Amino acid sequence: MGLFDWLLAGSGYGIDELARRLKVDPEELRGTEPRYREFFIPKRGGGQRRIFAPDNGLKQLQRTILRRLLGRLKAHPAAMGFERGRSIVTNALAHQRQAVVLRLDVKDFFTSTQAKRVRRYFRLIGWNRPAADLLTQLCTYQDALPQGAPTSPRLSNLVNYRLDARLSAMAARLGAVYTRYADDITVSFAEDDSEKVHFLRDFVRRVFKEAGYTLHRRRKASVRRRHHRQMVCGLVVNDRVNLPRETRRWLRAVEHRTRMEEAAGLVPLGSNDHECKPPTLGRSQLQGWRSLRAMLEWQTAARR
Repeated sequence: MGLFDWLLAGSGYGIDELARRLKVDPEELRGTEPRYREFFIPKRGGGQRRIFAPDNGLKQLQRTILRRLLGRLKAHPAAMGFERGRSIVTNALAHQRQAVVLRLDVKDFFTSTQAKRVRRYFRLIGWNRPAADLLTQLCTYQDALPQGAPTSPRLSNLVNYRLDARLSAMAARLGAVYTRYADDITVSFAEDDSEKVHFLRDFVRRVFKEAGYTLHRRRKASVRRRHHRQMVCGLVVNDRVNLPRETRRWLRAVEHRTRMEEAAGLVPLGSNDHECKPPTLGRSQLQGWRSLRAMLEWQTAARR
């Protein structure tokens, strides 16, 4: 590479090194054209979530990028989503038995994570301009992280390392704890000091705004004190982290009904026989709840 080309490309690893690490031919890598299929799925709280699903070739390449390039990079400890050893349970455990729990929510989190921030991150970790441009092209769509790409969850944590660090540091100065599970932000306080709560809430909004995000102002923002039911990612945190009481009762009823119907030789879980009334949940759904309950018990016990 000549001096002019080197100056144009900037310092750092180039596309040839990128191709070597991904075990892909450099020309094939350069020739990859990102294609996505757009569809909508219902949100749990109402409305529709926009999903961009990459085509099979791009999805496979993104999985390779995730495994070979992004997997060992460090996200901030406050980022609880999409990280090994962290979950909604570890997120909730950080806020149990607190005087005040403040929850906020980011609007359109992935599609608000701008491509220019992703490109800046790739430059920061050592790729030259052409390689950073190519990686950004492969991992973003319509100038942002596409919700539905395998690389988007991990990149959303890596790109927001500085944001999480700033908020964690400010929370610690005020005697509070900050965590983020994807677009769900939680800040809790050991003491009920309204001035500190209001200051930190405004500070969180300002820091996220500087990063290009917008927070919900009414429906999604909540302050819960000890006499309220304090919820973090669907789990109650007032005393010990647990599922809400009504959810536990419902699950017991489902388990009982399932055992009774299986013992009586009625419709097995997952059957399509509509002559008999099926259980409330199918086999895979019930197994999902059982796995959540097991994770809750295991990760809660590990913190004791």
